[in-house]
Amino acid sequence: MNTAYFSEDHKLFRTTLREFLQKEVSPNVDQWEKKGKIDPSIWTKMGEMGYFGLAYPEQYGGMNLDFFYTTILLEELQRVNSGGFAAAMWAHAYLAMTHLNAEGSEKLKEKYLTKSITGEKVGCLCITEPFGGSDVAGMKTTAVKKRDEYVINGSKTFITNGVYADYLIVAAKTNPELKSKGMSIFLVDREKTDGISATKLDKLGWRASDTAELAFDDVRIPASNLMGEENKGFNYIMQHFASERLIMGINAHARAEYAIKYALSYMKDREAFGKKLTEFQALRHKIAEMSTRVEMCKHFNYAVASRLDKGEYVVKEASMSKLESTKIADEVIYDCLQLLGGYGYIEEYPLARMLRDSRLGPIGGGTSEILKEILAKMIIDEKDYKPATK
Repeated sequence: MNTAYFSEDHKLFRTTLREFLQKEVSPNVDQWEKKGKIDPSIWTKMGEMGYFGLAYPEQYGGMNLDFFYTTILLEELQRVNSGGFAAAMWAHAYLAMTHLNAEGSEKLKEKYLTKSITGEKVGCLCITEPFGGSDVAGMKTTAVKKRDEYVINGSKTFITNGVYADYLIVAAKTNPELKSKGMSIFLVDREKTDGISATKLDKLGWRASDTAELAFDDVRIPASNLMGEENKGFNYIMQHFASERLIMGINAHARAEYAIKYALSYMKDREAFGKKLTEFQALRHKIAEMSTRVEMCKHFNYAVASRLDKGEYVVKEASMSKLESTKIADEVIYDCLQLLGGYGYIEEYPLARMLRDSRLGPIGGGTSEILKEILAKMIIDEKDYKPATK
């Protein structure tokens, strides 16, 4: 445990969380991966333990704890070796709920945030579009105000929890002529709303999570479901990208660390030519090299997490975290699979799934290519991104 960031309370929380996941999640992961669906009961079990309320205000049932509790949650979710399960949990708790807490009205928070914390309601964030990818400003989905309603038309894709979520946080253009400055954010209650259709996507990895392409056909919602101010949606999205990118960076260092640990345990038992694999210098040095790279990422991510927890706007550092951590995780997991030889290619062993799941790291939440350009603008062009104001 790194005492610079983690207290004894953090350590106790990690122990309790790990025991819960080992009991309630790990035995079911293989089944959920095959079915492509998580058992709905796990949401309320996670909620009962308080895991969705770590970062949220006490008045809605949360605990308002520091970001390192979230860091622990993210790290331990990677240990169950289901990127899909982990993504479903953090996409609910730190994508949908983050916007709900930050931009939702008091009425919306009382109705949806409280039940999101208990796991009674599951949310998803709908930003990416079929022909837009990382180009958020170029989205085509519209929301037209008609008296006391908004009418939403358009489509979204790659939406984690998009098939089964109870509510959707949807970005749409309220004034298309203004481009990025004409975007707004809405809460759409699936149960009370007609015109939403979902197609489940068949993915390379993250197979336990439901990832959807969504279509909105004259979807009518109350005007009161507007979140924050009209036409400020782009700013809100940019505001939260820093935490999303850091979350994906933390996920990456955690799964890479788990891969090394598993590969090392295998090497200690496996013999070749009369020696343990851990006795071969080339393999020993490979472990040393990988461990060094992951450890450096982890400590950088902890430092960024500490600054984020203090309220600093760390969009540059969070972008660096995601860019480098996801790259290193991919490379480390690839090499760990190689260390298992033929067994690394067998589904019974964890590295095959981990390799597939990890590949989304440099793609989701902004591709590495997009992040490089964002960083280039900040480093070379000295562009100064500012936090949004509500």
